[in-house]
Amino acid sequence: MSSEHSPTLPAWLIVVSGIVALAVAMGIGRFAFTPLLPLMLRDGTLTAASGADWAAANYGGYLAGALTASWFSANPRRGLQIALCGVALTTLAVAWFGSQPPLAGPVLRAAAGVFSAWTLVCASSWCLGELARRRVAHLGTWIYTGVGLGIALAGMLAWLGGRQPASWLWLELGLIASAGAVVSAFGSQPRHTAVLTKRASPGGRTGHAALILCYGVFGFGYIVPATFLPAMARQQVSDPLVFGLTWPLFGLAAALSVGAAARWAPHWPRRRVWALAQGVMALGTALPLATRALWSLAASAVLVGGTFMVATMAGLQLAREQVPANPTPLLARMTIAFAAGQILGPVLVRVLGPGTWFGWDAIARADAAATLLLALTSAWLWRAE
Repeated sequence: MSSEHSPTLPAWLIVVSGIVALAVAMGIGRFAFTPLLPLMLRDGTLTAASGADWAAANYGGYLAGALTASWFSANPRRGLQIALCGVALTTLAVAWFGSQPPLAGPVLRAAAGVFSAWTLVCASSWCLGELARRRVAHLGTWIYTGVGLGIALAGMLAWLGGRQPASWLWLELGLIASAGAVVSAFGSQPRHTAVLTKRASPGGRTGHAALILCYGVFGFGYIVPATFLPAMARQQVSDPLVFGLTWPLFGLAAALSVGAAARWAPHWPRRRVWALAQGVMALGTALPLATRALWSLAASAVLVGGTFMVATMAGLQLAREQVPANPTPLLARMTIAFAAGQILGPVLVRVLGPGTWFGWDAIARADAAATLLLALTSAWLWRAE
């Protein structure tokens, strides 16, 4: 037994804090580079090769963050606050340093990846645990709308402000991240009275390999469109007010789909929700294989964006159901698999090289592999339920 504090934060404030935290961490710390990459290429501040380095550094940092997120098992709220401050500071630093010196950008984006992974794991652990203690666990679904809202916000900023220098957009995103960190920190401050509770025991380490593998496939499956959709759209039309719209669509679809799941499917089996999301995502990754027309890329953005956060939400909630006493270690292992999968996507594109095979370039071949693996794991998750 140990003396802890019984929090009296209202449930709605916990949900808002989680939404803001994930919007900052994922919309800015993880994915802001996607809509800004075409603009940085336009400004001449990055080349395609250095852009790939920035993206790979962020993925590598995300993996490192997933590997170390269990440090905060005893106090995920503190980890959440540290991570959000880190996202804000690294984003502001990108605006200051830009691409000079050459290593500054990759180092800062790697650090942002670390802080983003910490935020996802700590926010999931803290928010879902607090809501479960209040017997309103079904409200936990709503925190994952934050990811889509953050992506949509970053995408809209890049879309509407696409004629500004990209460095100005980094500064604006850094200021937004700073404000979000303050709001989330205020919302997660405990208002408490002392009580006695049992100390949580570590979560089990066995019986979860298949779930971890499916989550890793999900990371690989979504990352090719999530990385290259705006760039593919830019090949079709050069106006940022046109090609830049794919990323806000991606984020808006993510937010609306999670909201729909929270509203109409709060009591569905998490494994079935995950299976459906993974299956629809497979359709979204398959569309650009048929045609790279703008309508196809927009539809892919909606289908992949509309399912990747539902899959994230369902997978992490399922993990918490499996190990309710202390889910942070399992959440961290699933996030490690996800991070490894998303690193594999761009690496595979680079390894496949510039050639074509039956008219398919490297992105298309990676997309085909993602489609197949997503479909297989979707079928397995559905049957396993």
